[in-house]
Amino acid sequence: MGKTLLIVESPTKSKTIKKYLGSNYIVRATMGHIRDLPKSSMGVDIENDFEPSYLTIRGKGDVMKALKKDIKASSKVVLATDPDREGEAISWHIVKALQLPEETTSRVVFNEITKDAIKEAIKHPRKIDKDLVDAQQARRVLDRIVGYSISPLLWRKVKKGLSAGRVQSVAMKLICDREEEILSFEPKEYWNLETQFSNPPAKKKFSAKFYGDKKGKINLKTQEQTLKIVSEIKDKDFIAKDIKKTEKKRQPMPPFITSTLQQEASKKYNFTSSKTMMIAQQLYEGVDIKGIGAVGLITYMRTDSVRVSEEAISASRKYVEGRWGKDYIPVKPRVFSNKKNAQDAHEAIRPSIVELVPDEIKESLSLEQYKIYKLIWERFIASQMAPAQTLATAVNIEAGNYIFKATGSIITFPGFTSVYDEVKEESEDKEQALPEIKENDLLSLKEILPKQHFTQPPSRYTEASLIKTMEELGIGRPSTYAPTVSTILARNYILKDKKQLYPTELGAVVNDLMRENFSQIIDAEFTAQMESKLDLVEEGKLPWKNIIRDFYDPFKQELEIADKKIEHVQLTLEESDVVCEMCGKKMVYRDGKFGKFLACPGFPKCRNTKPIVEEIGANCPKCSGSIVVRRSRKGVRYFGCVNYPECDFMSWDEPTTEKCPICGKMLLNRSIKGRILKNNKVCLDKDCQYNKKTQKEKK
Repeated sequence: MGKTLLIVESPTKSKTIKKYLGSNYIVRATMGHIRDLPKSSMGVDIENDFEPSYLTIRGKGDVMKALKKDIKASSKVVLATDPDREGEAISWHIVKALQLPEETTSRVVFNEITKDAIKEAIKHPRKIDKDLVDAQQARRVLDRIVGYSISPLLWRKVKKGLSAGRVQSVAMKLICDREEEILSFEPKEYWNLETQFSNPPAKKKFSAKFYGDKKGKINLKTQEQTLKIVSEIKDKDFIAKDIKKTEKKRQPMPPFITSTLQQEASKKYNFTSSKTMMIAQQLYEGVDIKGIGAVGLITYMRTDSVRVSEEAISASRKYVEGRWGKDYIPVKPRVFSNKKNAQDAHEAIRPSIVELVPDEIKESLSLEQYKIYKLIWERFIASQMAPAQTLATAVNIEAGNYIFKATGSIITFPGFTSVYDEVKEESEDKEQALPEIKENDLLSLKEILPKQHFTQPPSRYTEASLIKTMEELGIGRPSTYAPTVSTILARNYILKDKKQLYPTELGAVVNDLMRENFSQIIDAEFTAQMESKLDLVEEGKLPWKNIIRDFYDPFKQELEIADKKIEHVQLTLEESDVVCEMCGKKMVYRDGKFGKFLACPGFPKCRNTKPIVEEIGANCPKCSGSIVVRRSRKGVRYFGCVNYPECDFMSWDEPTTEKCPICGKMLLNRSIKGRILKNNKVCLDKDCQYNKKTQKEKK
C-alpha cells in the first residue's frame, strides 16, 4: 500500500501536522490559493450565466509541479485545508487544478491542530462540501462584479487607482456618516457639582454626585442655577440617608470569537485587526514549544460561535479546581448562547491544550504571540469559572432639600476576575470603596466644585469599534473584518490618528459618489441581507447563481445611469504658504499613509514633496534652530532640529523654554512612546543633580 498525500495551505501547518502522522504520510502545503479569478479582467462571463473563469495564480507553477509529482507517488490524497468557506474552496480548486477525482478525493477538517484532533479527523473523511464552495464562489463573484464595474468608473471620473467594494464601501460610509455627525454636532452646556465627603470617624474621602431634590432629578444647565444651589447648601448639614447594600454577581464574558478578539487586542495592545489575525494564525498553525515540539496552541481563529466542546469545558474545570479550588467552578458547566446570525461550524477561539499555561511556555513564544495567547487562554479559563461577587453600597446624602448620591462596591469573592477581566474603556467610571457609613451619620463636606461641561459629539470609530458595529449590523463575516479595514486604509480613503479613523478628502469624495449613485451597494441593511443569502447557499437552501442574477440587473441599471450622470470630479486641495523651490508654485496639503504632507500641485511634471513642519516654540540647544516634531518609522513622535542633517540634535523627550534651576540647561518634558507625561520634567544634562532630586520627590 502506497503513501497518503495530505495537502494543507501553510508550511507551518504542514510542519505541525507532519509531527503527528507516521512515515506513511506525505504532508505538503499549497502556500495559499492556487487558482483565482484573473487580475487583468473581470473573469466572470456575464452573458454565460455569470460563469467564473479561474486561472492558476502566477508563481504557483512550481507548487503545482511538485504536487503532481507527489500525487503520482501516493495511493490516496487527503485535503486538509482550513475548516471554512475559503478553506473548502481551496480544496475544490486543488481538485480542479490537479484533475483529481472529486468523488473519491477525501476531505478532512479539524478545529485545532493537535494529535487527537488530527487522528480523529482522518478517521472521518468526507467529500468536498459543494454548498460551502458555492457560498465562497458567490461572494467572490459578487465582489468581483462590484469592484470591476465601479472602480473603472471612479478612475474615469475622479482619479486612477481608486476602487470600490461591496463591503469596504459600506464600512467607508459608516466612517463618513460618523464624521458628518461630528461636524454638524452643536454642543450644549451643562454643569455638575464635583464633591468630596468624609465620614469623620473613618477620615477616608469619597466622592458623590449631585442628584436633585426630594421631588426628583435636577439637570444643571447654567452657572447661575448651579451657584444658587451651592449657596443654598453651604451652611446645611450633610446627613447619610437610605443606605442600601446589595450583593451582586458578575458573570464572565464568553470565550473569544473573531471580532471580540480583535476588539480586545486593539484596546489592550493597540494591535490592528490584521496584525491580531496574523498572530492568531501562527498560534493556530503551530509553534515550536520547548520540550514538546510543534503544536497548534489555539482553535481555528475565524469564527462567530461561542460554542465550546464538552471535552474542553471538562479540561478547563479540572484545571481551575486544581489551581484555585472547588469554590472557583460553577455547579454546572457554563454554556453560552450564540447571536441570531452566527454560524456554528466552529467552536469559539480557545486554547487547544489548557495545560499549556502562557507564562510556562513564554520563552517559546514571541512577545506578540505571548500577548495574544495569554488573552485567549485567560478569557477561556475565566469563562468557565464562578462569578465574581461584590457588595454594592448606595447612599443618599441629604443637604436640606437637596440630594447627593454616593455609590461604591467592594469585591467579596474574586471568582473569574482572579484570571481575567476585560479591558475597560477610558471613559468608564472607576469603582470606589466607600467607608463604613451608618444611617443619619453626619458627613463632612471636604470640597464642592461647580464645573461647566459641554455635551460631546459621538467619538470617531476605532478599528475595534468599527468591527463591533459591522458585526452588530451583520456586515461581513469573521474572515472579512480585518481585510476590509486594511483595504480602506491602504486606499488612503481613511487615516488613523491615535486609534481614531477619519475620512480623507478622497474618501469623502468617493463616499459621496457612491451614496448618490449606488445607494443599494452602500446600504448596511442590503449588505446584511446579502450575507444572510450567502448563509442560505452554504446551507444548501439557495443556488448561488440566483443571488447573482437577482443582484445584477438593478445594479447594471444603476451603473449605466451613474456613468452618464457623474461629471469629472476635481479634488479641491488646500493651498499652503510654502513655495515649491523647484517650480515656484504654492504647495498644497495632501493626505498620505502617515498623515498630511506638502506636495507640488504641478504633479506629475513636478514631484516635489515635503513633510509638514510642526514647531514647538523651543530652540535647539546645539545651534539655536527651531525644534520641530518628527516621527519615527513606526509613527512615534520625537523632537529634532529643523537644520538636520547639519545639526544632529534629537530627543524623545519634549524640549521646553524652561531652564534647569541647578545647571541652567534646557528642561525637557518626559515622554514615553510619544506620550508626554504631565509635571514630569528632566534636565537635558543626564548627570545633573536636578534629575536625581525630581526622582526622589516622586518616590
